Amino acid sequence: MKQLKIKFSSGTTTLYLAAGFSHLKKIADQKACVLLTDENIYKAHRQRFKGWNVIVLKSGESYKVQPTIDALVAQLIEMEAGRSTTLVGVGGGVITDITGYLAAVYMRGLKFGFVPTSILGMVDASIGGKNGIDVGDYKNMVGTIKQPDFILHDMAFLKSLPQQEWVNGFAEVIKHACIKDKKMFEELEQKSLRQFQQKQKTICELVQRNTMVKVNVVKRDEFERNERRMLNFGHTLGHALETQYELLHGQAISIGMAFACYVSEKLCGFKETERVEQLLSQYHLPMAAAFDKQRVFNILKMDKKREKRQMNFVLLNKIGKAVVHPVSLVQLEKLLTNWE
Repeated sequence: MKQLKIKFSSGTTTLYLAAGFSHLKKIADQKACVLLTDENIYKAHRQRFKGWNVIVLKSGESYKVQPTIDALVAQLIEMEAGRSTTLVGVGGGVITDITGYLAAVYMRGLKFGFVPTSILGMVDASIGGKNGIDVGDYKNMVGTIKQPDFILHDMAFLKSLPQQEWVNGFAEVIKHACIKDKKMFEELEQKSLRQFQQKQKTICELVQRNTMVKVNVVKRDEFERNERRMLNFGHTLGHALETQYELLHGQAISIGMAFACYVSEKLCGFKETERVEQLLSQYHLPMAAAFDKQRVFNILKMDKKREKRQMNFVLLNKIGKAVVHPVSLVQLEKLLTNWE
């Protein structure tokens, strides 16, 4: 196990990398702790939850909404949870989002931590303090930025991870490589998803590497005023697609990255779109889908990255080097309309 303390401006997060779930007892008092998980994780790992106070939620993005939070608040009141209670989200991105948001608002703030159980949760969703819920068609429209007290990685949870969730998580891995790490991009080109699935040491190293990419960006720009915006590569179109169509987060972000490469060609002279698309394909991620462009644009233009009549769009100058480029909504609509 590797233990790291990460200091952010709003608090310190301790990372327990390649740890065991049993270590949670040393971090949090079992009697004053409530674990939140979903029905799939609970069913696959029931034994691990013995002795803990557990709330089991239904699985899926559609439950990441205010009525779920209201119901959880009622449950915490019934359990007599107080300010000394610690909430722990054990699951993927939906669970970590719900847990962090609930912890921020219940009694004006509880201690909380995460045990991410998916690739996506480990390399992205659990890191950085962004916690929120969806409102109608708008993803993560309401939320907070509050850092977890701890994040614990138990790689054994990946053994029950469905194949589609492996693929889902690798979209964020490829995103990190595109915006920050050319060497990682090249290493991904030389390997396959199956190789990462078969060798625990290999996936463990990749997860830790991606964790530190995001941690270091957030440390430098916790409240997304500059560099942290780079982490939204592929997310502007991706989020709009995800809320409108039955796509997993990684699938939607993958299509968003393909579109961002196209825009990068037009506005930055980016010349490696084919290479990015080849890598997405290599990891079984889509690059296109049939969708109503006007409908999706109407959602996209309400993205949180918009400033007045332009969007702060993340583009690539080259693989490993991203840039935030203001694009007018008029120009963006035209680019989307012409994209094939």
